[in-house]
Amino acid sequence: MTITATEAKNNFGKYLTLSSREDIFITKQGKIIAKLSRPEVDKISVINSLVGIIPSSVSEDTAKQERLARQ
Repeated sequence: MTITATEAKNNFGKYLTLSSREDIFITKQGKIIAKLSRPEVDKISVINSLVGIIPSSVSEDTAKQERLARQ
């Protein structure tokens, strides 16, 4: 569900309750600025969201070196 920041502010309790059942995306000027979600982590969803982040052509060592270089 997507709502505006004003709607979230005016009805926070309602959306806090709804966030236990579905993600609530909050927008400001048409852009998503926040997300309300339940505190339990769905491990499968987290893993699925990470699949494909590092191309198969990049080794683990190369990825670590790039990450360290950015710090």
